[in-house]
Amino acid sequence: MTRQNTWEMEHKMESKYLQKFYDKTPAERITALHLAGILNEEATAKLQEGLKLPQEIADNMIENQLSTYELPYGVALNFLIDGKDYAVPMAIEEPSVIAAASAGAKIIAMAGGFRTTTQERIMIGQVALKNVPDSVAAEQLILSHQEEILKVANAAHPSIVKRGGGARRVSVRILPADDVERIPSFFIVHLHVETLEAMGANIINTMMEGVIPYLESLTGGEALMGILTNYATDCLATAECRIPAVLLARGAFSGDEVRDRLIEAYQFAYVDPYRAVTNNKGIMNGIDAIVLASGNDWRAISAGAHAYASRSGQYRSLTTWKKTENGDLLGSLTLPLPIGAVGGSINFHPAAKMTKEILGYRSASELESIIVSVGLAQNFSAIKALVTEGIQKGHMGLHSRSLAISAGAIGNEIEKLSELLKSEKNMNLATAQTLLSQIRGADAGD
Repeated sequence: MTRQNTWEMEHKMESKYLQKFYDKTPAERITALHLAGILNEEATAKLQEGLKLPQEIADNMIENQLSTYELPYGVALNFLIDGKDYAVPMAIEEPSVIAAASAGAKIIAMAGGFRTTTQERIMIGQVALKNVPDSVAAEQLILSHQEEILKVANAAHPSIVKRGGGARRVSVRILPADDVERIPSFFIVHLHVETLEAMGANIINTMMEGVIPYLESLTGGEALMGILTNYATDCLATAECRIPAVLLARGAFSGDEVRDRLIEAYQFAYVDPYRAVTNNKGIMNGIDAIVLASGNDWRAISAGAHAYASRSGQYRSLTTWKKTENGDLLGSLTLPLPIGAVGGSINFHPAAKMTKEILGYRSASELESIIVSVGLAQNFSAIKALVTEGIQKGHMGLHSRSLAISAGAIGNEIEKLSELLKSEKNMNLATAQTLLSQIRGADAGD
C-alpha cells in the first residue's frame, strides 16, 4: 500500500465531510468542520453568529478609533504536523493563498507530514550604550557581573520569575564606529529572557529599563535606549518535509522533473535577492495570515523573518529544497518566531480566540510548529506551480471572483461572471464590466 493510500484511508471519515470544501457555502463549511470533529458546538455557534469585534473593545485597542476593518477569515486543510491533524485558520484578503496552502499540505501529508523542532523560548532585549571609555574592559565587567545583572532584571518583573521564567543570561556586542557615515561606536548589552507562553514584549522592555542604571555604572557609558528586539534568534522554529518524487508528477512533468525544477527554483532564490524577496513574500503570505488570525504581531514576525533571510550578509531564500540519496525531495524552513499563546488580543479578540479553539494548540511552542509548517507548505505549493504550469493559471482562476466583485457583481452574478472570466483571454476589469452588462441584459430579457 502506498503512503498516499495509507494517508487517505486514515483520514477517510474526516475527509468525507470536507470533500469539495471550496465549493461549499460558508454556512456549509462551518457545518462540515463541526461534523468532521474540528469545531465543537460552542465554536460552531460563534462562527455562525460571526466574529465581530465589539465597538467598545475596538475603541480601547487603538487611538482615534473610527470603525473596524475586516478581512476574510478562512481555514486551510490537510495539515499533518508531528503526527497531529490541523485545520489552520487564516485571515487574509489575497486569493489563492488558502487554496495553495491546503494543496501543498495535502501532498506533504501523503508523504508523512511535517516534522518540526523548536528551541527553548528565549527572547532578547537590548541596552545600547554610547561613550563607553574602554569597551574591552566594559565587556569583561559585564560578563563577570552577569549574576548581579540577572538579579536586577528579574527584580524589575518578578511575576514572570514566579511563573518559572525570567532573565537567563547576558551577552555583549560591540559595534565599531563607521567613520564614513560618521556613526559612533555602540556598546550593546543583550539580555536573554525566557518568557514562557507570552511573546513578552512588555516583560522585556520593563527589564531593560530596569537594568540601565546598573549597566551605566558598570561601563561608565551613557544609555541611549533599552528595548526588546524582534530579531529573536534564540527562538527559532524549523519545519521539514520529505516527499517521494512519485507524488510530485504534474501534467506532462514527471515527478523527477518537478523535483529537479523545484530544487533549481530554490537555488535561483538563494543566489538572487530579486527572486528571494518574492520567494519569501510567498512564504509570508501564509505565515502572516495565521499569525494575524492567532492575534499575534505579524509585523514583528515579518521583520524578524526578513532579517533572518539576510543573516549571511545577502538576502536569500528562507527555505531550502534538496534531493536525498534515494531521490526524495527534502524541504526545510527555519524562522525566528517570537509569538505568544497568551496576552494581548489573544485573550479578548473574537477571531483570535476562535483560532485558538480551532487549532487546539496547548503551548506557544506548538503554535510555532504550526506557523512554520504553513510557511513551508506555502512555498512548496508556489514553487511547484511556478516550475510546472506557471503561477497565473491557478491564481487568476481564484482572482476571477475578486474581479467580479470589483466590477460590481452581486449575489448570483458573482459566480456567473467568475466562470465567464476564466475563459476570457484578457481577464481584467474592463472585460468583467462588459460581461456583467451582458449578464444583466440577458437576465432582464428573461
